[in-house]
Amino acid sequence: MSRPLCNHYAALLSSTAAAGGRDGARVSGAVHCLVLRTLPHPPPTYLLNHLLAAYARSGRLPLARRLFDAMPDPNLFTRNALLSALARARLLPDMERLFASMPERDAVSYNALIAGFSGAGAPARAAQAYQALLREEAVVEGARVRPSRITMSGMVMAASALGDRALGRQVHCQILRLGFGAYAFTGSPLVDMYAKMGLIGDAKRVFDEMEGKNVVMYNTMITGLLRCKMVAEARGVFEAMADRDSITWTTMVTGLTQNGLQSEALDVFRRMRAESVGIDQYTFGSILTACGALAASEEGKQIHAYTIRTLYDDNIFVGSALVDMYSKCRNIRLAEAVFRRMTCKNIISWTAMIVGYGQNGCGEEAVRVFSEMQRDGIKPDDFTLGSVISSCANLASLEEGAQFHCMALVSGLRPYITVSNALVTLYGKCGSIEDAHRLFDEMPFHDQVSWTALVSGYAQFGKAKETMDLFEKMLLKGVKPDGVTFIGVLSACSRSGLVEKGRSYFHSMQKDHGIVPLDDHYTCMIDLYSRSGRLKEAGEFIRQMPRCPDAIGWATLLSACRLHGDMEIGKWAAENLLKTDPQNPASYVLLCSMHASKGEWSEVAQLRRGMRDRQVKKEPGCSWIKYKNKVHIFSADDQSHPFSGTIYEKLQWLNSKMVEEGYKPDVSSVLHDVADAEKVHMLSNHSEKLAIAFGLIFVPEEMPIRVVKNLRVCVDCHNATKFISKITGRDILVRDAVRFHKFSNGICSCGDFW
Repeated sequence: MSRPLCNHYAALLSSTAAAGGRDGARVSGAVHCLVLRTLPHPPPTYLLNHLLAAYARSGRLPLARRLFDAMPDPNLFTRNALLSALARARLLPDMERLFASMPERDAVSYNALIAGFSGAGAPARAAQAYQALLREEAVVEGARVRPSRITMSGMVMAASALGDRALGRQVHCQILRLGFGAYAFTGSPLVDMYAKMGLIGDAKRVFDEMEGKNVVMYNTMITGLLRCKMVAEARGVFEAMADRDSITWTTMVTGLTQNGLQSEALDVFRRMRAESVGIDQYTFGSILTACGALAASEEGKQIHAYTIRTLYDDNIFVGSALVDMYSKCRNIRLAEAVFRRMTCKNIISWTAMIVGYGQNGCGEEAVRVFSEMQRDGIKPDDFTLGSVISSCANLASLEEGAQFHCMALVSGLRPYITVSNALVTLYGKCGSIEDAHRLFDEMPFHDQVSWTALVSGYAQFGKAKETMDLFEKMLLKGVKPDGVTFIGVLSACSRSGLVEKGRSYFHSMQKDHGIVPLDDHYTCMIDLYSRSGRLKEAGEFIRQMPRCPDAIGWATLLSACRLHGDMEIGKWAAENLLKTDPQNPASYVLLCSMHASKGEWSEVAQLRRGMRDRQVKKEPGCSWIKYKNKVHIFSADDQSHPFSGTIYEKLQWLNSKMVEEGYKPDVSSVLHDVADAEKVHMLSNHSEKLAIAFGLIFVPEEMPIRVVKNLRVCVDCHNATKFISKITGRDILVRDAVRFHKFSNGICSCGDFW
């Protein structure tokens, strides 16, 4: 009777092992109890083998090991079952000890060893195990260690993980020698391996020679072609398929998106829907990424609605993709709404929201959400920390950025290039260019972003020589610049009056580096000519452009016309600025300034009436300074600050000292028809002067005073700040809408050219 009962128990345990999980563990334990109660001791080895396998498959490894240790006659199957369980659990030392103690081995033993090493991220050791298998095959005549299809499939994946072309080809030869060349089980990994190694010709050859290709083979080939940017070939394979599964469609959607063909990805998605193919989280993730790249908000909303209908809206992967999509579509409030509704969030979800806030100019919210994430017990990774540091850089918030720098050091994330690049950008944008350069020098490796961050940092200070030297070093190191790098180089040239050098870089950008100029590059060139007083050349450059400048380009030309008093070109620039952006106040304000400087007050009044009639509002100037984690904001003639009296007393003292040193107010920027004495009074209470006075009172003497202004600093405030830095002996950093100014001992880093 015991034999049929043993077979019954063995069948139960086989189905339990296949099911796995909690139910499998519960059933395994119940059957074990029955075995002990109803069968003579010890039970037969084959039944204990089934029990050990069931325990191992259901995650009860300690029970499996205890059972193994108690077995009187373990055989090869017993040891292989435990060896496979140890391999799946990534317990490499225990796995190796058991393997070494085995009196006999077969292909299953080696397969478990190879799979264990590969799964634990040690493909080199997997290759060593395979070499040992080949040696044993060669030594033992009639050995049972002949590699199987599973062995060869595992070795193809190990060679792929190593990126070892020679090993990959050797394994391919072994597959052909063993007669496995016609099997899709080995063919698919071979296609994938060659594609990942960039040997797409070899991948195509394996694919073409394979008979009886299944959908997995086709999917692998399409993935490889798309990875190598062979979109037309991938499309051809896709269209040639008789049967496609959801993975096929998702692969095409993902590949087209990754190759910058988001519109085509949307077309494929529509076809997928029309054919009623099942859509999973990965399909939704890819198509939402495409919508974000296209800023296709309407299509994104439709797909969002479809995720709700198919109950995928609560999926963490889809939710994160929705947050990212809405952020890129500049709809940060919808992104926030999706994020808040997510019942479960991981590091990707939090990072998507933090990055989204940063992309939409909501740096303070990004910092707030990062703090919320920490309170939720989620530890940041390098990308999350780099993103929040970038938000601090955009806010010019050195205090908070320095705190995140400390966090990077404590958490061990500082060496990651995403964090290091963000820190270089932070210190560059906050005016600490020396600290930015020191951090750059400490980095073991520099990529394109690292160089661009430092180049842009020096460019903001107008340090043209240092910017160009860095750029040339970048080229010598073989790092390819991008469009952002050239914006930094061109702006440095424009801020230093190096017209010929800037022109040379602009032509080199197109001819030598194949970069198509964007609006920002054209604006830099307009600024280069016009800032140096070469307004006619700027006009000629604009006429030769393939498209009209954007609003910033016209405003740049108009600003230079005001500075150099060229009314004719100024009116031309103002007219075009009004056509491009009718609600932009720059055309009115700058023309007002030009007429005011000539005393043409009737023209000024007419322009102001035009602003009122069109409801165009000038952005009010303001300056702010951060002290003890609080931002103090000032506007002109502001008396709302709690320490207003003390601040104005400090300003009066500074004014008297400046006059003694030879300071003379420059009233050219006052656009009102009033007496000169009134103009002087209006100048003396500009927002940046109030912020600087606050800094002199409260910021410790050993620290520089850091002020941010939302508009370009006026000539008088620039001149006055030079005097203040000399009188007080303090370093003053002012970041305006155009650049950085570092005032020290009566000299500004811009050389009075801004």
